[in-house]
Amino acid sequence: MTDRVARDRTAGTDGSRALRPRAWSAPVRAMSRILNADGSPRTAQPAGPERSGIVDCGLYVDGERRPGHPRYAEALAAARQERDGFVWLGLHEPDLAEMTEIAATFGLHELAVEDAVKAQQRPKLEHFGEIVFLVLRTARYCEHAELTENSEVVETGQVMLFIGPHFVISVRHGDACRLAPVRADLEAKRDLLRHGPWAVAYAITDRVVDLYLEVADRLEDDLDVLEADVFDRQSSGRIQRIYQMKRELVEFKRAVAPLQRPLMTLTSQVNRAVPQEVRRYFRDVQDHLSRTVEQVNSYDDLLNSILQARLAQVTVDQNNDMRKIAAWAAIGAVWTAIAGIYGMNFDNMPELKWTYGYPGVWALMLAASFTLYRLFRRNGWL
Repeated sequence: MTDRVARDRTAGTDGSRALRPRAWSAPVRAMSRILNADGSPRTAQPAGPERSGIVDCGLYVDGERRPGHPRYAEALAAARQERDGFVWLGLHEPDLAEMTEIAATFGLHELAVEDAVKAQQRPKLEHFGEIVFLVLRTARYCEHAELTENSEVVETGQVMLFIGPHFVISVRHGDACRLAPVRADLEAKRDLLRHGPWAVAYAITDRVVDLYLEVADRLEDDLDVLEADVFDRQSSGRIQRIYQMKRELVEFKRAVAPLQRPLMTLTSQVNRAVPQEVRRYFRDVQDHLSRTVEQVNSYDDLLNSILQARLAQVTVDQNNDMRKIAAWAAIGAVWTAIAGIYGMNFDNMPELKWTYGYPGVWALMLAASFTLYRLFRRNGWL
């Protein structure tokens, strides 16, 4: 993708070099959102508490979090003064106005900002200069007492990451994957956290993929129950439940399968943006993802087989019903034929004057019906 993000390097008062975001090379409507009337960058301030999507903002130096909860602009300025400093800003469903202010401070591209607000993206990896934009689809298993045609089995959401030289911004949509436990676990691993923003990206990706594994294992249990019900002759095995499970599996597959390509890019040897040590961790995540994709594909095949088996059962049951109807119709045809013959109004017909004609006809019809019933019963038609 064409790099539309540029940065100026300006000397600080102490002689150090700091990064200052340039104006985006974007349409006027985007420029007006991040620049003042005189063309100077707008001063970004966190949104008010009533509409703020900021969950946490931490400053990390040499793998250790500094005390306090600073404003993201102040934390970013402090991180740029440190060699191994970076900011982790956690957001939950921010609105466009707040995300635009954050983008002005961190120098985020407007296209990535728009994707982060709308949260309707496939898993992907994009580069905007020094900033990497990673989109993950999250998933979690929804508990249910019984699988019905309306059961929600898999809940999905999204986590988007902006990874820069001195910051990482996580934008979460939905509650399928909460990131507070990830932050707590990562802060206890100082050696890993020393690798900077990409360590945070690894930890979040690892958590998302671990949830994939949990969902896949629970889906296997549901498929076992569904398969047992289909082949249980005492169960109705309604086909609507199979279609519902198929829809939930498709939703889960859309979250899992597209993530393979971004992870391959992150683990590639030619990718210099990710530290070599962190690439090893990402390879472990890629192995777990490959296992999950294999499971999902096998579940899809199994569900198709279950569906075909159920359709075949429906066809067999319909054939059995038709055979039973045909057998009883054949038995009834004997009575209809004999009654039709002796219902004719002819004067000269045999047995009309016979004393035992009436009971004889009854005996003949009963004997023929019993014989046909035995034959159909022996052949499995009744």
